[in-house]
Amino acid sequence: MRYDTVKELKNADFKRSTGVSREMFEKMLAVLHKEMRDFGRPPKLDRADQLLMTLMYWREYRTEFHIGITYGVSEGTVCRTIQKVENVLMKSGEFRLPGRKALQPSDTLIEVVLIDATEQPIERPKKATSTLQRQKEASHPENTVDRQPKDTSDHCHSLCQWKPA
Repeated sequence: MRYDTVKELKNADFKRSTGVSREMFEKMLAVLHKEMRDFGRPPKLDRADQLLMTLMYWREYRTEFHIGITYGVSEGTVCRTIQKVENVLMKSGEFRLPGRKALQPSDTLIEVVLIDATEQPIERPKKATSTLQRQKEASHPENTVDRQPKDTSDHCHSLCQWKPA
């Protein structure tokens, strides 16, 4: 979204798309023209597009990669441009966000309801041992027939006496 397309919008639509009013945008643009130096190779984007790119970054939380694709510049150029614009606007002193502790006064009454939704263990009745015994027998029917240990003494004796043929 270039400035050429945005400047044709109505004031309400301009603010919806950029996040600032047209007057505020013009003030920011005037500060950028006054404070940012022109030297070296001319930039691909003019000052208005640089400011619009920064506002897009702040407002839409888009990545620098995606903004670079939109404007046809590299990710590094987007990063450097945003840092330059931010620094110039902050140094001017005209555009500051309120501090952490500064709250907007409000006429609305806020009611807070807290719900404790932490997991709690549920007490469940213990299964009877006879039920557990029946479940074991049903799951292993081959083991339920013969529960006496086998006499392995002959088997062990025959292994110890084994001789190769």
